[in-house]
Amino acid sequence: MPFPADFTWGAAAASYQIEGGHDADGKGPSVWDMMCRWEGRIHEGHSGDVACDHYHRYREDVALMKQIGLTAYRLSLSWPRILPEGVGTVNEPGLAFYDRLVDELLGAGIEPWVTLFHWDFPLALFRRGGWLNRDSAEWFGEYAAIVAARLGDRVRCWMTHNEPQCFIGLGHGSGVHAPGLKLPFSEQLLAGHHAMMAHGRAVQALRQGAKRPPRIGWAPVGVIKYPAGNDEAHLEAARRATYACTERHLWNLTWFSDAVLKGEYPADALEAWGDEAPAARNGDMALMHQPLDFFGVNIYNALPVKAADNAAGYEEVKRYEGFPITLFGWPIEPDSLYWGPRFIHERYGLPVVVTENGLSNPDVIDLDGRVRDPQRIDFTRRYLLRLEDAIGDGIPVEGYFHWSVMDNFEWAEGYKHRFGLIYVDYRTRQRVLKDSAHWYAKVIAGNGKALHEAV
Repeated sequence: MPFPADFTWGAAAASYQIEGGHDADGKGPSVWDMMCRWEGRIHEGHSGDVACDHYHRYREDVALMKQIGLTAYRLSLSWPRILPEGVGTVNEPGLAFYDRLVDELLGAGIEPWVTLFHWDFPLALFRRGGWLNRDSAEWFGEYAAIVAARLGDRVRCWMTHNEPQCFIGLGHGSGVHAPGLKLPFSEQLLAGHHAMMAHGRAVQALRQGAKRPPRIGWAPVGVIKYPAGNDEAHLEAARRATYACTERHLWNLTWFSDAVLKGEYPADALEAWGDEAPAARNGDMALMHQPLDFFGVNIYNALPVKAADNAAGYEEVKRYEGFPITLFGWPIEPDSLYWGPRFIHERYGLPVVVTENGLSNPDVIDLDGRVRDPQRIDFTRRYLLRLEDAIGDGIPVEGYFHWSVMDNFEWAEGYKHRFGLIYVDYRTRQRVLKDSAHWYAKVIAGNGKALHEAV
């Protein structure tokens, strides 16, 4: 079955990773501005101060997106660019930047898909307790209401949070990401609890304030397991493993997703974690559980499992030696774009949008000026073919966003990794369409038909 005629073909980026202009026109600092100034925390001392300079070059970037043929662009807003203190007085130049960007995208025939929070939490609010402060739900709701009032007449598709597993688990657990905290597990869960309340408050604000009827989702990490064989027992084992939530970490699908989509935390987690789980006050879970229109999910890989005669009913399958990996060391698992959407839709009943998928690759500008990245083409083709299989089997998948539209600041890894369809020379900020961008343009133009053609 081919991709639906109205399938969304997009690419994605995030504010701190591409915008630069870290203190331009009244923008306030974020926790990432703070962390990038801590010695030894970011690869080679890199920062997002300038990044891709998208803040000043957005018109050039939108023109390149149009050249690729994107039908949608997933962007995020910088909360402290709009509200330097996180709440209170609006920074008009910062909000006006997103006004111009949205208009530029619409003028190019590209639909903006806006994410409210992609990790650049206002430093002023972090100093008031950040996500550990219960008031963070109201802070985020105030921010969402301002954005809805300003952009909601033109923006139709919204997401609240990007990857709570990361900004809580890596930002408040391992300390690898901003704000760099290493909290006890119970405190991580409390911060996540408040973040999910903030998600709910933002959904309410968007529905109340947007003039154009909004379609709202979110974009967690897709922590996916897939069957190591065709046997029905292996399939059920993979399903059970994907939904399981018992280990003392946040790298699972259901802790956050059940709260948001079902209004309850998964029973196996509550039993396993006991008193470490947050004590929900009256109304907390109802606030988190706001109606959503789609399940956005970021999927890069998955883990094979098989049926086993143990309490869990499954066990992980070790990958063979020399298993293909990306430059980041992530396993290349095209099956993740089949089983991820399938298991997510089975549990939550919503149409699925793949809000991130891509790979890091050691791209260079060749002597003739081209950027040849056949690995990215092969990776994306393999994954999209499996996504097409999921659609053919009746899974309602509405869109795909390649990560990323351009090379950018990869958080603690600095500029070590290149994920983009567009090459960025960080000395000059020159942009070059990679071979993958030209190939993706053909895929989009034919609504996926090029996936079945020789490259």
